[in-house]
Amino acid sequence: MAQSLKNLKQDFVSNLTGGTINEINLVTAVAPATYILYAALQTRLGFFKPYGPVQFIADFLLSAVAILFSTTLYSSFPLLLNLLIVSPAILLHLGQSRNTKRAAKPKPQNVEKETNSAPEFPKKAFLTVYRGSMMVITCCAILAVDFKVFPRRFAKVENWGTSLMDIGVGSFVFSGGMMSAKSVIKGYLAKSASQPLGARLKNAMRASLPLLVLGTVRLIMVKGVDYAEHVTEYGVHWNFFFTLGFLPPLLAILQSVSPAASRVGINPTFVYTLLSLAIAVGYQVVLEKTGLKAFVLVGDRNKHGLISQNKEGISSFAGYLSIFLAGMATGMYTLPRDTQSQRFGLLKTLAGWSLFWTVSFMITKERWGFNIAVSRRLANLPYILWVASFNTAQITAFYLVERGFFRGADYSVAVPRVLEAFNRNGLAIFLVANLLTGLVNVSINTLNYGRIPAMGVLTSYILVLTLLAVGLDYKNISIKL
Repeated sequence: MAQSLKNLKQDFVSNLTGGTINEINLVTAVAPATYILYAALQTRLGFFKPYGPVQFIADFLLSAVAILFSTTLYSSFPLLLNLLIVSPAILLHLGQSRNTKRAAKPKPQNVEKETNSAPEFPKKAFLTVYRGSMMVITCCAILAVDFKVFPRRFAKVENWGTSLMDIGVGSFVFSGGMMSAKSVIKGYLAKSASQPLGARLKNAMRASLPLLVLGTVRLIMVKGVDYAEHVTEYGVHWNFFFTLGFLPPLLAILQSVSPAASRVGINPTFVYTLLSLAIAVGYQVVLEKTGLKAFVLVGDRNKHGLISQNKEGISSFAGYLSIFLAGMATGMYTLPRDTQSQRFGLLKTLAGWSLFWTVSFMITKERWGFNIAVSRRLANLPYILWVASFNTAQITAFYLVERGFFRGADYSVAVPRVLEAFNRNGLAIFLVANLLTGLVNVSINTLNYGRIPAMGVLTSYILVLTLLAVGLDYKNISIKL
């Protein structure tokens, strides 16, 4: 019976073809929509100051439950949900005057002094909201996918196609790449010599070790309890933590290009964009001109031992490396502090790069272009460009909301507490979410749960994660993995 249930769960997430990109965009638009409502409540009513139990409940409903509902109960009506969320914000905006005053513009003679004393990498509300929302929707999806209330078109695609969970995996890597840009930016700003390769590799291994340990622990636990697995996702032994863990050493080697680029004055955004595209295009050529694509998709899983057994994870690593580098390129212009004269320039830069990635994606995917299908399993060129396009567009949307409602406001006013907490300890919360997902699956038969019972389990699950995240943030605890 147990084996039969395992097979049923495996079949439930296998051989899926995904949905449309337009629908994915509408479903994920709930995150910017809830930020608009949060912004309206905060700027018109000062609702989240002070922050107490009532504010936490409202924050939880906006930042977590709305996202959960968009992927489950409202999955067929994402536009309606977005309208229901944005409509109160519009009414507040039209019917209430601002509760908080915009900060006065600094006098011209003080601008240079304030700029020099500002943090090199200040916290930015739109980036925190972007990363926090991405973490919330990822945590929701990894458990929700095991229930029937979560549409099959949102689950990971078998071979070719697009889905919500496919973009979620890539977004996780892209977001990590953004934050990794800090070390490169520091070198460019200081115009100092890069660390020796040996030192960079040593630091990279320190960053990799916890992730590789987590991957090993997950592998042992999954095999030990005979947990239902989707083997074609990464392979027999490989998992997402291994992909994350092997990225830092490769990046340490690729960062050798930074000093040379800095000396000749090449913008680091262009350097890492070119690296990303070179790897993506090179990998796509290998897929098309060799037997790698056929080997990954239909090749004998036992022909070459461990390599064949984990062919998806090994092959797709090149694609995820390219995505990580695209994230780093984005971090080059979003992470450093802004000056008064640059703030409108950041919007133009974000919009420009979003347009670049979107047009590049369309050229590779559409029939009038190269007509290459998207494959998360291969992490091929269209998938890489789709991830970059989606994430830069999301970041641009969050920046527009911040600029429209919170320009001149303090960071603490502009960021929902729940999203700040998820962003602060993202990887630790993601690990706990994986453990809870496994616990739920070995405790109950998720396939037998109807819509209401399933939503009860999922809401309780995301509430536990939210309480943990906010609790850690309240205690000022940051867990670095």
